[in-house]
Amino acid sequence: MTPARALLLENIHSDAAWNLKDAGWDVERLDRALGEDELVERLDGVQLLGLRSNTTVTARVLESAPDLLAIGAFCIGTNQIDLGAAAERGVAVFNAPFSNTRSVVELALSEIIALTRRLTVKDRDMHAGRWDKSAVGSHEVRGRRLGIVGYGNIGSQLSVLAEALGMSVLFYDSADKLALGNARRCGSLDELLAESDVVTLHVDGRVSNSSLFGGEQFARMRPGSVFLNLSRGFVVDHAALRRHVESGHISGAAVDVFPVEPKRAGEEFVSELRGLPNVILTPHVGGSTEEAQQDIGHFVSGKLRDYAAEGNTSLSVNLPPVALPRAGGHRLLHLHLNTPGVLASVTSILAQHGINIEGQLLATRGTLGYVVTDVGSTELDGLLDDLRAMPETVRLRVLP
Repeated sequence: MTPARALLLENIHSDAAWNLKDAGWDVERLDRALGEDELVERLDGVQLLGLRSNTTVTARVLESAPDLLAIGAFCIGTNQIDLGAAAERGVAVFNAPFSNTRSVVELALSEIIALTRRLTVKDRDMHAGRWDKSAVGSHEVRGRRLGIVGYGNIGSQLSVLAEALGMSVLFYDSADKLALGNARRCGSLDELLAESDVVTLHVDGRVSNSSLFGGEQFARMRPGSVFLNLSRGFVVDHAALRRHVESGHISGAAVDVFPVEPKRAGEEFVSELRGLPNVILTPHVGGSTEEAQQDIGHFVSGKLRDYAAEGNTSLSVNLPPVALPRAGGHRLLHLHLNTPGVLASVTSILAQHGINIEGQLLATRGTLGYVVTDVGSTELDGLLDDLRAMPETVRLRVLP
């Protein structure tokens, strides 16, 4: 029997490949992203796809990959995947919402300190042969006010560590979030901008965050303040940031994400922010530490493996979450349109075929429902035909 196939792109950590190989998967690894046409070609016969942020999975890609069961985003963001189209085809999508948060936080803290001390300027002068011990413009972070926009897994962890350094923390989030330590919630973004010495963005990739931060927001920041963006490239107007750095209103900035990023190493990086003083530019490496990539490799490959073997959708970003312990026998995985009476119809069909239910669990999410049923019978042919014939059925899968 030919092993099921998995394709891992963008130099995903080798532990992910070993994790899947140990479960019997035939794994192909590539160290680069794929464009749409090449991805369509490569996905022929592939059941599991792993990628990072530079590979885009469109509806066309999904339509051309009927064997695809699940996609693993070996990163936090999933905006590179058409989640709706994946759900419509019964393709589960998993990401790594926690594994690299510490790496991002540590990068943000190091950049806050470097920019506040103007280490980038001192470093440039030294490499140019200039010795300047002046303390002008250099400050301690202790006692300064840090404004965090987006108080999720990264923002809240940054809040705790920044307080440990002696910073006062303010945060703004569109959702109600519990303040940790002595952090203070601001009622509006404008309030945070007016009071913060350092502003750092840690928002998610939802469409409503596009162009969140532009000239108006930079103008409302305190003169001489510092700005960081380690969230999404499309959130910030980089031309406006350049103007405010050049005018001196913003004394320093650190940017790790960009609206358009090179697809592979060696391509030219183009940005309005190149060449600015006291500006740190990094190539989308917030979560790129060996520790984080290894953790992500373990976590996401484990989710893919468990979904393929057990049908568990816990922490899927697009399918209803179900995690049912295996009761033995066959497992029926029925993804369907979320309309009243589907569970009753499934149960009725099982009863008509004289099949006893050993375990069953249903969850819904938006327009979809997902029912996992364990049965002891080995005669399923007529049953499977009847379940697939249900008008609400999106995808039916059977595990031995």
